[in-house]
Amino acid sequence: MIPEDHDKALHPWQTSARYWDKYRALITEMFGPLTSGLVEQAQIGIGQKALDIGGGSGEPSLTISRIVGPNGSVMYTDPVAGMLESARAEASRQGLTNIHFRQCSADDLPFAGCTFDAAVGRLSAMFFVDPVTGVREALRVVLNDGCVGFAVWGPKEANPFFSSITDVIDQFVEVPAQEPHAPDAFRFAVPGKLAEILEQADAKNVTERKLNFQIEAAISFEQFWRLRTEMSETLREKMARLTPAQLPTVKQAVADGARKYFATGTMSFPAEALIVSGRKPPT
Repeated sequence: MIPEDHDKALHPWQTSARYWDKYRALITEMFGPLTSGLVEQAQIGIGQKALDIGGGSGEPSLTISRIVGPNGSVMYTDPVAGMLESARAEASRQGLTNIHFRQCSADDLPFAGCTFDAAVGRLSAMFFVDPVTGVREALRVVLNDGCVGFAVWGPKEANPFFSSITDVIDQFVEVPAQEPHAPDAFRFAVPGKLAEILEQADAKNVTERKLNFQIEAAISFEQFWRLRTEMSETLREKMARLTPAQLPTVKQAVADGARKYFATGTMSFPAEALIVSGRKPPT
């Protein structure tokens, strides 16, 4: 069960689930380097049992299931029912039988200790209700010396895929001041911040690696605009506060600022993420 006080935080993700499903193929392509970097860092291989914490619409579980093969398995978890349903349906469509599904929060994993070879979270740690507890739970359920690894976004200014729209819209709508430790896409953008959380949770051999890559897809600016403004609950809310006269002005300003990322006729944004990992100390 999901605690009642989580409902408000989970609602936007439930609303967004259908859009993540709609753009599934694009998201898989755009964020593929994050999945590859995370799997490599956690050294996930054939025959292993892996845990995906906050698997969203299905990645990296779907990719990992092919890596571990029929003798391995993946446990997908997410607190949002809509995301889980979307991921399960996609696994079924792809004929993947070694993925199992549980609806649960990161800070209360319903698994026995020492169950998995590795635990990973792609773009989920930023939204943990209690990050230290979440990491401790991940460490609890992996084998001794098992790896826990998380991919999170680097600084907003290094990720124009997001900032190219938000920076413009924020000039038109009032943006309330945000508590620096509140759940947010850039909560762990500062180098060392998530690594410190892992150390507080008693992980050993904590490492942090910067991953620079391109968010690429064969889409136009118009398709990018639609994708971003549909997928993001925050953007949907801000867009609703624009007047009909402001909307074309905002869109044109974004198009002008983002033109260089579509110079080849397709989308290519520079991106920066951090991959932070640690290992479970001997019990």
